[in-house]
Order: sequence, then structure tokens, then C-alpha cells
Amino acid sequence: MDINLLRAIATLLLFIAFVAICVTVFSRKRKDYYEDASKIPLREKPIEPIDKAHKKLEAGQ
Repeated sequence: MDINLLRAIATLLLFIAFVAICVTVFSRKRKDYYEDASKIPLREKPIEPIDKAHKKLEAGQ
């Protein structure tokens, strides 16, 4: 195996991963999820933090 074959295999694998991510992101099953996520900045009150570390950071401890 030479370096060019390894580069070609890596390129092919990354292209397949890119296509898989695009299919997942743009699938119709995920439409409701992304519509809900797009409305997050417009909510009147922020979501309450659920972990203690995040609460400590907000309190300045």
C-alpha cells in the first residue's frame, strides 16, 4: 500500500460520512425537531440549567 491509496480511502470514507450526515440532517423525520430548535432563541424565559456545575458557574462560585 502506498500513501496515495491511503489518501483515496480516507477521502472516500470522509465523503461517505458527509453524505450520511447530510441525509440525517435533511430527513423529513427530523423536521419537527429542527422547527422546535429554531424557536429556542424566541422563548420568553430561558431553560433552567439542570446540572449543579452550571448553576455554580451562574452563581459565581
